[in-house]
Amino acid sequence: MNTAEQLEQSEKYEEAYAEYKKLLMHKPDDIDILTRIAHVALILGNKSEAKNFYARILEVDPSNIMAHEQLLDLFVDEDKFKYYLLRGNMHALQQQMSYANSDYKKAIAHAANSQEALPARYLHAGLCEGQEKYQEAIDEYLRIADDDDKNPMVYVKLAELYEKTEGIISAIQTLERGKRNNGFTEYDEVLAGLYIRNSQPEKALAITKNELTKARALFDMGDNDKGYDVLMSVKDKYSNENTFHSLLAQYYFQKEMFEKAFNEIDEFEKLSPNSPLIYQMRALIYEQMGDSFNEHLNWGKYNILRNDKDVALNEYMTAYRFNSKDADIIETIATLLESEGDKTKASEFYERLADVDPNNTNALVKLAEFRESIGDNQGAIDYMERLKEISPNHDYLDKNYERLLKGGAMGGEGLLSILKNIFGKRMR
Repeated sequence: MNTAEQLEQSEKYEEAYAEYKKLLMHKPDDIDILTRIAHVALILGNKSEAKNFYARILEVDPSNIMAHEQLLDLFVDEDKFKYYLLRGNMHALQQQMSYANSDYKKAIAHAANSQEALPARYLHAGLCEGQEKYQEAIDEYLRIADDDDKNPMVYVKLAELYEKTEGIISAIQTLERGKRNNGFTEYDEVLAGLYIRNSQPEKALAITKNELTKARALFDMGDNDKGYDVLMSVKDKYSNENTFHSLLAQYYFQKEMFEKAFNEIDEFEKLSPNSPLIYQMRALIYEQMGDSFNEHLNWGKYNILRNDKDVALNEYMTAYRFNSKDADIIETIATLLESEGDKTKASEFYERLADVDPNNTNALVKLAEFRESIGDNQGAIDYMERLKEISPNHDYLDKNYERLLKGGAMGGEGLLSILKNIFGKRMR
């Protein structure tokens, strides 16, 4: 590259341009070379070539702001459609979504025809979807469907949006319309999955080519043995997929072979350790077994993973009524109450935890913090003394023990400070 750079610095731009072209033959995706040759092309007045080089930079590095800015300068006066399309992309990269939305609309308005407008419409629709402006996205995809009716993925996007706004039946009807009017079969597996979820396993079985979906449909139709045979016929193919094990768990559950069902759930968990489905399946089995404690415990775990803390708390409270000595449940309840802002109720459960598990350092720290927060320094010190016996080098003690001792246990300076806060500074 040195020769080309030296020629450029010497303002021998024609020769530099030729050298950069030679370099590009060996490194066609080199951003530095592309940037330099595009710059030289501009100096030489070769705007067409410069556009091609900056466009190539965006192919290699779509988030390259410099290339966007250069292309904006090149298109501002000669092609408003490309100008606004590029400006929308740049604003989207900069997370300025309202500006990006506006630019895409302007690009659509400046398009020479409906076909040219399609890229801007797709980008606008995707941006609206990302911003959860679902109806606006639907309207845009419907316009796209008029001009890009050979693209089956338009119907898939519409189905996804209709499911979010109107429900699964609208999603199914959208895909069925695409099949009926356009002969699309590319999304049959998506449609089969929707049929399964909408309790239409017969329809799913009629169109799916996926063995796991066939097995699921057969199970839902009550033909368990045939579904099991399908699974066993593809065991080697799918044994490393979580869906295979969830379906086997479903089969064993329906056959009331609960131990084998649990084993399959364990295999599923190895492949998808953070899936809420693990605990949903276990809860259903425990319910069938009549084990109310483990049923509600697993529903609690299921709802925590779904971030539905209110429901999770209710499930854990129910499990607690069946076993009030389980330290893990007590600690989880305390943590959930604390996250909901009910520190007083949380402290009650941390006290129960400290009774059930006297060596639980977290409970003692939480109780000490709570006692100090309500002005009970002596109570805080008492819990810290217990903590000191268990874990004398605990970080919480290092930071707070001496400070509280110096402040006194609800007396001296500490008591005076609290009283001043209540009655005002006129107290002496």
